[in-house]
Amino acid sequence: MISKGCEQCAEGGKMVLFVYGYCDQRDCFYCPLGENRKNVTDVYANERLVEDDEDVITEAKRMNALGTSITGGEPQEAMNKTCRYLSLLKDEFGEDHHTHLYTGITGGRENMRRLSEAGLDEIRFHPPYEQWGELHGTEWEDILYIAREEGLTPAFEIPGIRAEEEFLDFLDEGAAEFCNINEFEMSQGNYRRMQAEGFELQEGHMSAVDGSKEDILDVMGDHPRTYFCTSVFKDAAQHRNRLKRMARQIRREFDDVTDDGTLIYGKTWADEKRFAELGVPEEFYTVKSNHIEVAWWLLEEMIEEGDVEKGEIVEQYPTYDGQVVERTPLA
Repeated sequence: MISKGCEQCAEGGKMVLFVYGYCDQRDCFYCPLGENRKNVTDVYANERLVEDDEDVITEAKRMNALGTSITGGEPQEAMNKTCRYLSLLKDEFGEDHHTHLYTGITGGRENMRRLSEAGLDEIRFHPPYEQWGELHGTEWEDILYIAREEGLTPAFEIPGIRAEEEFLDFLDEGAAEFCNINEFEMSQGNYRRMQAEGFELQEGHMSAVDGSKEDILDVMGDHPRTYFCTSVFKDAAQHRNRLKRMARQIRREFDDVTDDGTLIYGKTWADEKRFAELGVPEEFYTVKSNHIEVAWWLLEEMIEEGDVEKGEIVEQYPTYDGQVVERTPLA
């Protein structure tokens, strides 16, 4: 089973809203957060540093977001901020803007009520690894029912460290709606701790950890309400599809969108008057302060025919900072 939140994520339609970098669970050796996100109060919409509410709305519109995932750190440790952003998104985009939240604490009924009233649709719990297999009869079992009573869809989202049948029991008992299992990964933020625990990368993989995938799939993979999210899928589908959504949303008429979701256009330092003399249609170029951006194929023709002296083909990400991937000189 794939939840609505996961369907939107697979389409590249989920904006990631990082609301708070602090977390009481300080000893999780697998925590993937990089140093720039740990123990900060900054908010990020995708990779954009949020300075005001309009930045959140702008980023969501930039990618034509279908929904938002709320993450941290621990979002429940910044409830006022978390609820304010949930309300902001629902007020701006309506009830169909699907929201889900990742949390490593139970939080209690009051938090569940506040999150629900603010507009949260789905809450994904990640119990401490040390308690796996012993969750029944604890606050972790209670919170699943409490969340549902308060109008939320309760679920588990766990790292694929090892197979654990107790999560399947919660699904069969009707306590949790689904269980997402993320392929165990090393990141820049956790690789030293992961190596210290004895984990190594899979051969030929940039991030996936060697070990437990097959066992997890054997034990948990056949359940109709579990989903194993691979590292390859995250990189090749989720991230790329999000870039494509952004690129299609912001592209100019002369920009080309690649299969990787980047934008390609031409850049030249020719005089604007030269473009007018040549009769270049206005929809094929735009004038910047010290250069002109133009359809790349048209710029190639213009340089080959001697109409302008030089230029370059630019490939860049459609993100707010417009990071350039490659420049190819033309002369």
